[in-house]
Amino acid sequence: MSIEKIEIKAEEEYIRLDQFLKLSGSIETGGQAKVAIQSGEVTVNGETCTMRGKKLRRGDRAGIDGNIFEVC
Repeated sequence: MSIEKIEIKAEEEYIRLDQFLKLSGSIETGGQAKVAIQSGEVTVNGETCTMRGKKLRRGDRAGIDGNIFEVC
């Protein structure tokens, strides 16, 4: 399993989980992100996360469909 690193803008302290999934290319729309998150298909730091507005900070990892993406 590989971890892809996704960089957020330097001035941003965090990014919301739904926005991060779109940025990573895992999900195309906010609606798809909402469904995937609320269905329990997404993990944050190895734990299932159903909070769409979850704030991810540098070093956090989000996973979906066997892919893991790290915020950097």
